Amino acid sequence: MLEKAMPSIPLPFVVSLVLCLILLRMIRHGAGKFGLFPLLVAAFAVQAALSGLNWNFGWQPARLIQPVLAALLPAMSFMAFDRLRHSTPAPAVWLHLLPAVVVAVLVAVWRVSIDAVLFVIYLGYGVAMLAVARQGPGTLSAVRFSDERMAYRALVALGAVLVFTAFLDASVSVDLFLGEGRQAKLLLTAASVLWLAVAGYAATVAGDSRPETEALSGEEAAPSPPPLPVDEDTRAADAAVIGRIEALMAEKQIYRDPDLTLERLARRAGIPARQISGALNRAHGRNVSQVVNEYRVRDAQRRLTQTDEPVTVVMLESGFGTKSNFNREFLRVTGMTPSAYRRASTADHQAFADVVTERGEDSATS
Repeated sequence: MLEKAMPSIPLPFVVSLVLCLILLRMIRHGAGKFGLFPLLVAAFAVQAALSGLNWNFGWQPARLIQPVLAALLPAMSFMAFDRLRHSTPAPAVWLHLLPAVVVAVLVAVWRVSIDAVLFVIYLGYGVAMLAVARQGPGTLSAVRFSDERMAYRALVALGAVLVFTAFLDASVSVDLFLGEGRQAKLLLTAASVLWLAVAGYAATVAGDSRPETEALSGEEAAPSPPPLPVDEDTRAADAAVIGRIEALMAEKQIYRDPDLTLERLARRAGIPARQISGALNRAHGRNVSQVVNEYRVRDAQRRLTQTDEPVTVVMLESGFGTKSNFNREFLRVTGMTPSAYRRASTADHQAFADVVTERGEDSATS
C-alpha cells in the first residue's frame, strides 16, 4: 500500500512566515516606534514570499517585483544602521532609492544587465557597512552603552552577509547561464535561510539598542558647560575632557541612566562625541562603553556590600539594563560575579567582626 506524500511548504514561505512572526514581536514590544528596522524585516518577509512564488510557482509578476525589492534591501539595511550612528536622519535619503529606480527601469528595458547591477549594489553597500564597522563600536553613538556590543556585531554580520549575497547571486547567475540552473534553487534556499538569521539579529538590535526617545529628562536638560577649546597639546586636551566626564559621573551620576548613549553624554559634557571617544581611548586604553560600565560596576559594588538590596535591584539602580551585560561587565572589572562578590564581602566583614570581638574579649580578660 502506497503512502500518500505529505504536502510540504516551500522553504521561502516558511522563511517569510517566521519573519512575519518576528515583525509582530517587534511591534508588540514597542520596537515599531523606530520604523526602519521593522520596515526592513517586513521587506525581508515580502522578498522571501516573492522568491517562493517565483521559483516554486513561476508567478510572472514576482519576477518583475523581486529584482526591484532586492535592490532596495541593501539601501534599507544601510539606512537603518545609519540611524544608530546619528540622532537625526541623514540628509539626501533619496539617493539610496536610486539603485531601486535604476533596477526598475532595467526590468522594463534591459533585463539582461540586472544581475550585474545587483551584484554591484550588494557588494557596494556591504563594503560600506564593513567600512563603518572598522571605526569600532563607538561609531554607533545613538545606541545604549549596554547594547553597543550587540548592535556592533549586527552591523558586521549584515555587512558581511551583503558581500556574501553579492557573490552568491553571481554564482546563481553563472549557473543559469552555463547550465540548466540545477544548483540555483539550492543556492537561493541557502540565501533565504541566511537572510532569516540576519533579519532576526536585526530585530534583536531594533528591539532594545536605541532609546525609544531622545527627549531629555529634567536632569539631562540642565545647561551644558561651554565647549572645550581645541588644544594643540593632546595630553592637556584629553585631561580636560576626562576631567569633565569624571565630574559628570561623580556629581550627576549620569551613568545610572540605562538609556545613556554616547550622543547624550556628549550633549551633557558639551564635547563632540568623537573627542570623548579619542580621549578615553588614549588615556585608559578602553572605549567609552567600558569606562561608563566601570562607574556602574563601582556603584554596584558599593550597593552589594552596604545594602541588602536584591542583585536585580542593584543591577537596575546602577544603570545596567540587562542581567547578561551586568554579569559580563562585573566579571570583567572585579573578576567575580555579583553574587560571589557579595558572599565574599559578607565573609570578610564577618571575619573582621570576629577578630574585633576576639580582641575585645582578650582585653577584658587581661
